[in-house]
Amino acid sequence: MQDSIFTKIIKGEIPSHKVYEDDKTFAFMDIHPIQPGHVLVIPKTQVSNFYELEDEDYRALMTSVKKLARKLKEVFPTKLRIAVIIEGLEVDHVHVKVFPIDTDEEFRNHPDMDAEPDHAALTAMAEKLKV
Repeated sequence: MQDSIFTKIIKGEIPSHKVYEDDKTFAFMDIHPIQPGHVLVIPKTQVSNFYELEDEDYRALMTSVKKLARKLKEVFPTKLRIAVIIEGLEVDHVHVKVFPIDTDEEFRNHPDMDAEPDHAALTAMAEKLKV
């Protein structure tokens, strides 16, 4: 399997707005956020589907997701929910999208994937969300 863009981010070959890292997981800002504060949490082991992860790696991934969700709630205290989506569609490397929402419309928002990322805003948000 070729290295995914996420594996390249973990290796430092592609820059990211890192929020958290431990020995099994890596979390960074999505450059095309569904909502402000949208974080991607990924296992350092590259697999296509979450159920392919070894149990220890799956537990580590979900522990990191929970940690980031709590931090998001701290930074966005007025938001009703912290949404979680597990996928591996756009990038063939399982990832968990974690972001604050109030409504179903916010959850289902489709960002403009052609828009130029606002790196200054992403850097500022990453600083607020660092765990």
